[in-house]
Amino acid sequence: QAQLVESGGGLVQAGDSLRLSCISSVGTFSNYAMAWFRQAPGNEREHVASISVSGANTYYADSVKGRFTISRDNTKNTVYLQMTSLKPEDMAVYSCAAVEVPLLTRPPTEAAQYVYWGQGTQVTVSS
Repeated sequence: QAQLVESGGGLVQAGDSLRLSCISSVGTFSNYAMAWFRQAPGNEREHVASISVSGANTYYADSVKGRFTISRDNTKNTVYLQMTSLKPEDMAVYSCAAVEVPLLTRPPTEAAQYVYWGQGTQVTVSS
């Protein structure tokens, strides 16, 4: 069964770092653009970061630029989200998403364009 499984969430203090991982069993991993989204209680799901199939191109929400880094290891079928300088407003459930795209396609930033989703991992940031 095709799935995405996130890990790495937890409770941290403001200013701390955390690395999320998402391992994929969705088809040929290197054919899929990947992304991280987050959703806080009462808020809509928002895009955090996207990465192209090769990993050469990345895109970030303005709110996380300079603090978060998305990367992927196509040999391990895994996408990562390195989060630094965490703020209380970063607290949310973080989910990874995947969509098969042609090579050289810009990875989408809209949730509706992604086909596969993980269950999410909770990130809690105390002030």
